[in-house]
Amino acid sequence: MASPDPNNSDETSYVKMSAAAVDSRGTDASLVGSHCEYSYCNQLDFLPFRCQSCNKTFCLDHRTEDSHACANPGAWAARKREAELARQSLGEGKRMRDVGGGGQKPCADDDCKTTIGTALVPGVHCPNCNRDYCLKHRLREDHDCANKVPIGARAAGAAQAAAVAEGARSALERFRLWGQAKKQQAKISFAPPSSKPKVAQMLAVNNLKKTAKGDAKIAPEKRIYLYVEAEAATAKAKIPKGEFFYSHDWVVGKMLDAAARSLQVPNINNQSNSEEDKLRVFHVEGGRLLEFNEKLGKVLQSGNTVVLLRGVGPPPDLIET
Repeated sequence: MASPDPNNSDETSYVKMSAAAVDSRGTDASLVGSHCEYSYCNQLDFLPFRCQSCNKTFCLDHRTEDSHACANPGAWAARKREAELARQSLGEGKRMRDVGGGGQKPCADDDCKTTIGTALVPGVHCPNCNRDYCLKHRLREDHDCANKVPIGARAAGAAQAAAVAEGARSALERFRLWGQAKKQQAKISFAPPSSKPKVAQMLAVNNLKKTAKGDAKIAPEKRIYLYVEAEAATAKAKIPKGEFFYSHDWVVGKMLDAAARSLQVPNINNQSNSEEDKLRVFHVEGGRLLEFNEKLGKVLQSGNTVVLLRGVGPPPDLIET
């Protein structure tokens, strides 16, 4: 930090005497110097300092009020404080901006009945929300400014909200259509798994067990074998699909993390609160999105297919059964 400028009388209690300064005898102080007026010093100093509190002259070592035991300590600071208080405040003398074109009006705070725009209560304009408030509610935190739509931006805000809602409906419809196409391509019946031919189901699971990859530490009796895919339109994956096994004690969130690593899908669920960024797990046979805290053993069984989707939000059912 820069040291105070001794030539600036507003920063220090002492000021360096200039070449034009003269002593009481009319002699140029820069030529003959001046003796320090501290009683125990009396040193001749050719660059003396004048104390702005007691108006005496001192050498470099005794220029501060404390060092020369000033007879009028704090006088300089008191004068400076009085001068600052005498200055006009930033908004003093400025009139409130009249947004509505009228004179007197109520304070824009929802719960305030104060009339502003009068001689006694001139009011204060908030440039952030474009409203006028009384002195009590002039600060942003006092009138909940962050939660107010600025005047003049309502139409744009409504249009933006409508666009977001339309985008959500379009996304939901798109995934419904995608789910129907997936159903036709894979020839999957959405009826309960128990209604499938037992022999065909067992053969499919046995073949899946031979190719599925997973954590070798998971005991064989706890493994659940799944077909895992990443839907191309939402979850960009370096490996589009695979066959894996997980523990039936795991929750869906843990399985999602493992599946995303296996398919090399970017997963920022723990870094973003936006549904547009989140990955979710779609259960093809169940026709719904799975909650992150559901246990695999309760909602899935070996041979099922799950799909990683991004930005679909948490609607209850994407495909009507």
